[in-house]
Amino acid sequence: MSASGMKPLELGIVSDEIAADFRTAAGHGIAWGITRYEIRCLASGRVPDVHMAEWEDAVAAAREHGLTITALSPGILKHSLDRYADLERELRETLPRTIDCAWQCGAGLIIVFGVQRRKGDTAADHARVVELLRRAADAAGSAGVKIAIENEPGFHCDTGAATRAIIDEVGSPALGANWDPCNAYGTDEIPYPDGYAALKPVILNVHAKDTARGSLIQCVPIGEGAIDWEGQIRALVADAIVPHVTIETHCLPLVEQSAKNVRTLRALLGKAVLAAGV
Repeated sequence: MSASGMKPLELGIVSDEIAADFRTAAGHGIAWGITRYEIRCLASGRVPDVHMAEWEDAVAAAREHGLTITALSPGILKHSLDRYADLERELRETLPRTIDCAWQCGAGLIIVFGVQRRKGDTAADHARVVELLRRAADAAGSAGVKIAIENEPGFHCDTGAATRAIIDEVGSPALGANWDPCNAYGTDEIPYPDGYAALKPVILNVHAKDTARGSLIQCVPIGEGAIDWEGQIRALVADAIVPHVTIETHCLPLVEQSAKNVRTLRALLGKAVLAAGV
Protein backbone atom coordinates (compact mmCIF):
# COMPACT_ATOMS: atom_id res chain seq x y z
CA MET A 1 0.00 0.00 0.00
CA SER A 2 1.37 3.42 -0.93
CA ALA A 3 1.61 6.36 1.43
CA SER A 4 -1.63 7.75 0.02
CA GLY A 5 -3.48 4.51 0.81
CA MET A 6 -3.75 3.52 -2.87
CA LYS A 7 -2.74 0.03 -3.93
CA PRO A 8 0.18 0.11 -6.38
CA LEU A 9 -0.47 -0.82 -10.00
CA GLU A 10 0.70 -4.41 -10.43
CA LEU A 11 1.89 -6.37 -13.46
CA GLY A 12 0.20 -9.42 -14.92
CA ILE A 13 0.91 -11.43 -18.04
CA VAL A 14 -0.88 -13.60 -20.60
CA SER A 15 0.48 -17.02 -19.67
CA ASP A 16 1.11 -18.27 -23.21
CA GLU A 17 3.24 -15.18 -23.87
CA ILE A 18 5.78 -17.09 -21.76
CA ALA A 19 4.95 -20.74 -22.54
CA ALA A 20 1.96 -22.81 -23.64
CA ASP A 21 2.32 -25.04 -20.58
CA PHE A 22 0.84 -23.11 -17.67
CA ARG A 23 3.15 -24.55 -15.01
CA THR A 24 6.19 -23.62 -17.10
CA ALA A 25 4.83 -20.12 -17.68
CA ALA A 26 4.04 -19.67 -14.01
CA GLY A 27 7.51 -20.87 -13.02
CA HIS A 28 9.11 -18.07 -15.02
CA GLY A 29 6.50 -15.52 -13.98
CA ILE A 30 6.81 -16.27 -10.27
CA ALA A 31 10.58 -15.80 -10.55
CA TRP A 32 9.84 -12.33 -11.98
CA GLY A 33 7.41 -11.54 -9.16
CA ILE A 34 4.26 -11.97 -11.28
CA THR A 35 1.21 -13.40 -9.52
CA ARG A 36 -1.53 -12.39 -11.98
CA TYR A 37 -2.14 -14.42 -15.15
CA GLU A 38 -4.58 -14.14 -18.02
CA ILE A 39 -5.25 -17.47 -19.73
CA ARG A 40 -5.75 -17.49 -23.48
CA CYS A 41 -4.10 -20.67 -24.81
CA LEU A 42 -2.74 -23.82 -23.24
CA ALA A 43 -0.75 -26.48 -25.06
CA SER A 44 -3.94 -28.26 -26.17
CA GLY A 45 -5.74 -25.18 -27.56
CA ARG A 46 -7.50 -21.95 -26.72
CA VAL A 47 -9.84 -21.84 -23.74
CA PRO A 48 -12.39 -23.32 -23.38
CA ASP A 49 -11.40 -25.78 -26.15
CA VAL A 50 -8.60 -27.39 -24.15
CA HIS A 51 -8.05 -30.85 -22.74
CA MET A 52 -9.85 -31.10 -19.40
CA ALA A 53 -6.86 -32.65 -17.63
CA GLU A 54 -4.64 -29.78 -18.77
CA TRP A 55 -7.19 -27.19 -17.69
CA GLU A 56 -7.60 -28.78 -14.27
CA ASP A 57 -3.83 -28.89 -13.84
CA ALA A 58 -3.54 -25.18 -14.70
CA VAL A 59 -6.21 -24.31 -12.14
CA ALA A 60 -4.48 -26.52 -9.57
CA ALA A 61 -1.11 -24.88 -10.28
CA ALA A 62 -2.61 -21.43 -9.78
CA ARG A 63 -4.06 -22.48 -6.42
CA GLU A 64 -0.85 -24.19 -5.28
CA HIS A 65 1.17 -21.03 -5.88
CA GLY A 66 -1.44 -18.50 -4.75
CA LEU A 67 -1.80 -17.03 -8.23
CA THR A 68 -4.74 -15.00 -9.52
CA ILE A 69 -6.33 -15.78 -12.87
CA THR A 70 -7.38 -12.30 -13.93
CA ALA A 71 -9.21 -13.05 -17.19
CA LEU A 72 -9.94 -15.67 -19.83
CA SER A 73 -9.66 -14.93 -23.55
CA PRO A 74 -11.59 -17.42 -25.71
CA GLY A 75 -11.12 -15.38 -28.91
CA ILE A 76 -14.81 -15.08 -29.71
CA LEU A 77 -16.71 -12.51 -31.81
CA LYS A 78 -13.75 -12.09 -34.19
CA HIS A 79 -15.66 -13.07 -37.35
CA SER A 80 -17.42 -10.66 -39.67
CA LEU A 81 -21.20 -10.73 -40.04
CA ASP A 82 -20.68 -12.92 -43.12
CA ARG A 83 -20.12 -15.70 -40.60
CA TYR A 84 -23.13 -14.89 -38.46
CA ALA A 85 -23.82 -18.57 -37.76
CA ASP A 86 -20.35 -18.86 -36.20
CA LEU A 87 -20.94 -15.77 -34.08
CA GLU A 88 -24.23 -17.27 -32.90
CA ARG A 89 -22.54 -20.58 -32.10
CA GLU A 90 -19.91 -18.79 -30.03
CA LEU A 91 -22.59 -17.06 -27.97
CA ARG A 92 -24.61 -20.24 -27.63
CA GLU A 93 -21.77 -22.69 -26.94
CA THR A 94 -18.30 -21.16 -26.43
CA LEU A 95 -19.28 -18.33 -24.11
CA PRO A 96 -21.22 -20.51 -21.62
CA ARG A 97 -18.32 -22.97 -21.44
CA THR A 98 -15.91 -20.07 -20.90
CA ILE A 99 -18.14 -18.77 -18.10
CA ASP A 100 -17.95 -22.23 -16.50
CA CYS A 101 -14.14 -22.08 -16.74
CA ALA A 102 -14.16 -18.59 -15.23
CA TRP A 103 -16.07 -19.90 -12.23
CA GLN A 104 -13.67 -22.82 -11.86
CA CYS A 105 -10.56 -20.63 -11.77
CA GLY A 106 -12.01 -17.55 -10.06
CA ALA A 107 -11.62 -15.22 -13.05
CA GLY A 108 -14.17 -12.43 -13.06
CA LEU A 109 -13.52 -11.26 -16.61
CA ILE A 110 -13.89 -12.71 -20.12
CA ILE A 111 -12.28 -10.91 -23.06
CA VAL A 112 -14.08 -10.86 -26.41
CA PHE A 113 -13.71 -8.92 -29.66
CA GLY A 114 -15.89 -6.42 -31.49
CA VAL A 115 -16.76 -8.24 -34.75
CA GLN A 116 -14.66 -7.76 -37.86
CA ARG A 117 -15.74 -4.99 -40.21
CA ARG A 118 -16.76 -5.58 -43.82
CA LYS A 119 -16.50 -3.01 -46.54
CA GLY A 120 -19.92 -1.44 -46.83
CA ASP A 121 -21.28 -2.39 -43.39
CA THR A 122 -24.47 -0.41 -42.79
CA ALA A 123 -26.20 1.10 -39.79
CA ALA A 124 -28.30 -2.07 -39.62
CA ASP A 125 -25.11 -4.13 -39.51
CA HIS A 126 -23.80 -1.95 -36.70
CA ALA A 127 -27.02 -2.60 -34.79
CA ARG A 128 -26.49 -6.37 -35.20
CA VAL A 129 -23.00 -6.02 -33.71
CA VAL A 130 -24.40 -4.08 -30.76
CA GLU A 131 -27.03 -6.77 -30.21
CA LEU A 132 -24.43 -9.56 -30.26
CA LEU A 133 -22.40 -7.76 -27.62
CA ARG A 134 -25.53 -7.05 -25.58
CA ARG A 135 -26.34 -10.76 -25.55
CA ALA A 136 -22.78 -11.59 -24.47
CA ALA A 137 -22.98 -9.04 -21.67
CA ASP A 138 -26.39 -10.31 -20.54
CA ALA A 139 -25.13 -13.91 -20.38
CA ALA A 140 -22.01 -12.95 -18.45
CA GLY A 141 -23.83 -10.59 -16.11
CA SER A 142 -26.39 -13.25 -15.25
CA ALA A 143 -23.50 -15.53 -14.25
CA GLY A 144 -21.75 -12.91 -12.15
CA VAL A 145 -18.82 -12.19 -14.49
CA LYS A 146 -18.00 -9.32 -16.84
CA ILE A 147 -17.18 -9.03 -20.52
CA ALA A 148 -14.37 -6.78 -21.80
CA ILE A 149 -14.19 -5.93 -25.51
CA GLU A 150 -10.63 -5.86 -26.81
CA ASN A 151 -10.13 -3.20 -29.47
CA GLU A 152 -8.46 -4.47 -32.63
CA PRO A 153 -7.80 -2.90 -36.05
CA GLY A 154 -10.33 -3.77 -38.73
CA PHE A 155 -13.10 -4.36 -36.16
CA HIS A 156 -16.19 -2.42 -35.20
CA CYS A 157 -14.34 -1.87 -31.93
CA ASP A 158 -11.00 -0.64 -33.22
CA THR A 159 -10.30 2.74 -31.65
CA GLY A 160 -10.94 3.82 -28.10
CA ALA A 161 -13.71 6.14 -29.28
CA ALA A 162 -15.46 3.48 -31.40
CA THR A 163 -15.26 0.94 -28.58
CA ARG A 164 -16.67 3.44 -26.09
CA ALA A 165 -19.57 4.27 -28.40
CA ILE A 166 -20.60 0.61 -28.71
CA ILE A 167 -20.25 -0.02 -24.98
CA ASP A 168 -22.47 3.01 -24.34
CA GLU A 169 -25.02 1.71 -26.86
CA VAL A 170 -25.15 -1.68 -25.15
CA GLY A 171 -25.55 0.03 -21.80
CA SER A 172 -24.80 -3.01 -19.62
CA PRO A 173 -22.93 -2.84 -16.30
CA ALA A 174 -21.44 -6.23 -17.26
CA LEU A 175 -19.70 -4.79 -20.35
CA GLY A 176 -16.50 -2.77 -20.48
CA ALA A 177 -13.26 -2.54 -22.40
CA ASN A 178 -9.98 -4.37 -22.60
CA TRP A 179 -7.83 -1.42 -23.68
CA ASP A 180 -4.90 -2.28 -25.93
CA PRO A 181 -3.10 0.90 -27.05
CA CYS A 182 -0.95 -1.08 -29.48
CA ASN A 183 -4.04 -2.47 -31.21
CA ALA A 184 -5.29 1.08 -31.75
CA TYR A 185 -2.06 2.16 -33.42
CA GLY A 186 -2.46 2.85 -37.12
CA THR A 187 -6.11 3.87 -36.84
CA ASP A 188 -7.19 7.51 -37.17
CA GLU A 189 -6.74 7.92 -33.40
CA ILE A 190 -3.65 8.50 -31.28
CA PRO A 191 -3.86 5.63 -28.75
CA TYR A 192 -2.51 7.66 -25.86
CA PRO A 193 -3.75 10.15 -24.90
CA ASP A 194 -6.77 10.32 -27.24
CA GLY A 195 -8.00 6.72 -27.32
CA TYR A 196 -7.40 6.28 -23.63
CA ALA A 197 -9.28 9.47 -22.77
CA ALA A 198 -12.32 8.34 -24.79
CA LEU A 199 -12.39 4.89 -23.22
CA LYS A 200 -11.16 5.56 -19.68
CA PRO A 201 -14.50 5.43 -17.81
CA VAL A 202 -15.26 1.90 -19.08
CA ILE A 203 -11.80 0.26 -19.02
CA LEU A 204 -11.77 -3.03 -17.10
CA ASN A 205 -8.41 -4.42 -18.25
CA VAL A 206 -5.29 -3.22 -20.07
CA HIS A 207 -2.95 -5.13 -22.41
CA ALA A 208 0.64 -3.98 -22.84
CA LYS A 209 2.69 -4.59 -25.96
CA ASP A 210 4.49 -2.35 -28.44
CA THR A 211 4.98 -2.09 -32.19
CA ALA A 212 7.36 -0.53 -34.65
CA ARG A 213 5.07 -0.84 -37.67
CA GLY A 214 1.30 -1.27 -37.82
CA SER A 215 -0.61 -2.47 -34.80
CA LEU A 216 0.49 -6.09 -35.12
CA ILE A 217 2.87 -6.14 -38.11
CA GLN A 218 6.15 -5.71 -36.24
CA CYS A 219 5.77 -6.05 -32.48
CA VAL A 220 8.81 -5.10 -30.41
CA PRO A 221 9.66 -4.96 -26.71
CA ILE A 222 7.76 -2.33 -24.75
CA GLY A 223 9.46 1.04 -24.96
CA GLU A 224 11.13 0.31 -28.31
CA GLY A 225 8.11 1.05 -30.50
CA ALA A 226 5.58 3.74 -31.31
CA ILE A 227 3.33 3.53 -28.25
CA ASP A 228 3.75 6.17 -25.55
CA TRP A 229 3.97 3.68 -22.70
CA GLU A 230 5.59 6.14 -20.34
CA GLY A 231 2.62 8.47 -20.69
CA GLN A 232 0.09 5.64 -20.60
CA ILE A 233 1.55 4.12 -17.44
CA ARG A 234 1.74 7.53 -15.81
CA ALA A 235 -1.97 8.04 -16.53
CA LEU A 236 -2.93 4.58 -15.29
CA VAL A 237 -1.08 5.15 -12.02
CA ALA A 238 -2.69 8.56 -11.54
CA ASP A 239 -6.19 7.47 -12.54
CA ALA A 240 -6.14 4.16 -10.59
CA ILE A 241 -8.86 2.61 -12.79
CA VAL A 242 -7.37 -0.90 -12.99
CA PRO A 243 -5.39 -2.94 -10.44
CA HIS A 244 -2.87 -4.31 -12.92
CA VAL A 245 -1.54 -4.12 -16.48
CA THR A 246 -1.29 -7.39 -18.41
CA ILE A 247 1.81 -7.96 -20.56
CA GLU A 248 1.10 -9.41 -24.00
CA THR A 249 4.63 -9.69 -25.41
CA HIS A 250 3.96 -10.75 -29.03
CA CYS A 251 7.64 -10.88 -30.03
CA LEU A 252 10.22 -13.65 -29.94
CA PRO A 253 11.93 -15.17 -28.06
CA LEU A 254 9.00 -15.11 -25.65
CA VAL A 255 10.73 -15.83 -22.34
CA GLU A 256 13.52 -13.31 -22.89
CA GLN A 257 11.27 -10.60 -24.30
CA SER A 258 8.62 -11.09 -21.63
CA ALA A 259 11.28 -10.77 -18.93
CA LYS A 260 12.50 -7.59 -20.64
CA ASN A 261 8.95 -6.21 -20.72
CA VAL A 262 8.58 -6.89 -16.99
CA ARG A 263 11.77 -4.93 -16.29
CA THR A 264 10.75 -2.05 -18.56
CA LEU A 265 7.26 -1.71 -17.13
CA ARG A 266 8.56 -1.91 -13.56
CA ALA A 267 10.91 0.97 -14.33
CA LEU A 268 8.06 2.98 -15.89
CA LEU A 269 5.85 2.23 -12.89
CA GLY A 270 8.57 3.45 -10.55
CA LYS A 271 8.89 6.73 -12.46
CA ALA A 272 5.12 7.16 -12.58
CA VAL A 273 4.72 6.57 -8.85
CA LEU A 274 7.42 9.15 -8.09
CA ALA A 275 5.75 11.65 -10.45
CA ALA A 276 2.34 11.08 -8.88
CA GLY A 277 3.67 11.23 -5.34
CA VAL A 278 1.70 8.13 -4.32
